[in-house]
Amino acid sequence: MLKVLDTAVPVACWSCSIGHNHSTLFCPHCSKIQPPPGDDYYSVFDMEPKLNLDLSALEHAFHRLSRKLHPDRFARAQENEKQWSLADTALLNDAYRTLKDPIRRTEYLLKLEEQEADNDTAVRDKSDNSRVPADLLEEAFDLNMQLEEMRMARKTGEEDPGLQASLEEAKTKFTTLLQAVDRDLRSEWLAWDAGNADSRPSLQKKMVGLLDRRRYLSNLVRDVNEVLGA
Repeated sequence: MLKVLDTAVPVACWSCSIGHNHSTLFCPHCSKIQPPPGDDYYSVFDMEPKLNLDLSALEHAFHRLSRKLHPDRFARAQENEKQWSLADTALLNDAYRTLKDPIRRTEYLLKLEEQEADNDTAVRDKSDNSRVPADLLEEAFDLNMQLEEMRMARKTGEEDPGLQASLEEAKTKFTTLLQAVDRDLRSEWLAWDAGNADSRPSLQKKMVGLLDRRRYLSNLVRDVNEVLGA
């Protein structure tokens, strides 16, 4: 299971010497800023590791902490506090950018799960990001051929309305497939948040596969957009 907060071994505050959780940005006893904690982004916002987040609460916490960490508040502080305000702000920004984006959040939580998991090969199997999904193999090959034809035509200043229309059609199809992957991912999020340590290895494999598929489809759509000038 993932651990958001580890209170078993409290860390002593550098200022008041009272033990506190290592993942906090400020001492809960004297409110002094603390050195940058670990890279558990959920702990930065005191949130449980879930895929369906309250984004309004996340944004509110981000702005609240940003104000507390602003360098102007530490203009007369000790040098270590000044440095920590900058480092904690960088950590806060990274955490917010990651957790507010659904795909980056999914990738990050799966990475956390990987770090916490036992040596279970079923969990640790990685998908081959370079492998074309079997059901897309033929269409991806045809698309890449058409993209190359269009690139060559553009270099020579030629126009090919038929090829243009074919690429537009392919873009629509792969965009639709991409949207389907996103719907499947959202379904897996619900199962993950409601699941437990026993169910999560299989859910993880499904989401890793969906993310690989999404990455491949996104690259296809990107390539078409680049050639079409969209």
